[in-house]
Amino acid sequence: MMSAPSMQSRVEDYLDDRRRLGFSLKTTGSYLMSLAHYADRSGHSGPLSSEIILAWAQNETASDKPTTWAKRLSSIRRFLNYCAQTDGQSNVPDSNVFGRLRGRPTPHIYTETEIADLLAAAKRLPEPGTLRPATYETFFGLLAATGLRLSEALHLRCADVDLIASQVTVRQAKWGKTRLVPLHPTVCEAMSRYQALRQRVPSGPDSHFFVSESGGAISRSVPQKVFERLRADPGWISRGSCPAPRIHDLRHSFICRRVMLWHEHGANIDNAMLALSTYVGHVAVTYTYWYLTGVPELMAIAGQNFERFASEAEEAHNG
Repeated sequence: MMSAPSMQSRVEDYLDDRRRLGFSLKTTGSYLMSLAHYADRSGHSGPLSSEIILAWAQNETASDKPTTWAKRLSSIRRFLNYCAQTDGQSNVPDSNVFGRLRGRPTPHIYTETEIADLLAAAKRLPEPGTLRPATYETFFGLLAATGLRLSEALHLRCADVDLIASQVTVRQAKWGKTRLVPLHPTVCEAMSRYQALRQRVPSGPDSHFFVSESGGAISRSVPQKVFERLRADPGWISRGSCPAPRIHDLRHSFICRRVMLWHEHGANIDNAMLALSTYVGHVAVTYTYWYLTGVPELMAIAGQNFERFASEAEEAHNG
């Protein structure tokens, strides 16, 4: 009689199947292997029980927060459902067993004045005459004007920036995708000024576009620290659910304000959202809709458009 396969082998088979379909599953894969090792070390065999799953969620992490346990459980739920369907006996714990997961945090949608204040504060950074003020003025300006992810802007190489063609190439971004991002003429002008300044730093086509004064790459934590310093200057008050505005809120703001402008110009929003989804590097348009926030300006424009639509429909019906 054949013994039941180990949990590690079941997880490896599952991950192989999913990755052949194109899913990377980096975070989920690490969680599942952690679960497999925990179950095998515990001497568990056969179908997964709620006890072993919940024990793993709580014990195989340094956190004592139920929200962390809930996130770990949520990340492996698809695998648990797969096990329950294939063996007919594995348990799938209730999704709220550790309490409800916190929903999407409401972002701070920047006004044009706030973005201008941010760039002005960056321009006033210490060490005037060095590359540093220009680096962060241009860096944060690019994020605000294109909605690029922080990592995407940091990873740009000199060869990826084609200001003659008014575009940058974002390579191997999230989901392993590469895309072209067209730039507005004003963005090209700002990046050209920075490009001229950074020529004082020896570099080649493979060098990072945004560099430190020494010419080295900028680590992810540095722009965050600079941003925290800059946001204290204008004294912003957060309009989101986080204690203070975040860098990532620039991406939310770009998407939200782009949709607002399309509403103002009477664009076909469904078609436009597909283009926007490609522009910001989403694999599905649903992710782009997730970024929208019902700020008063957007809701007012959408409401006016709906009233116009309802009025025209009523007139057509009565006519």
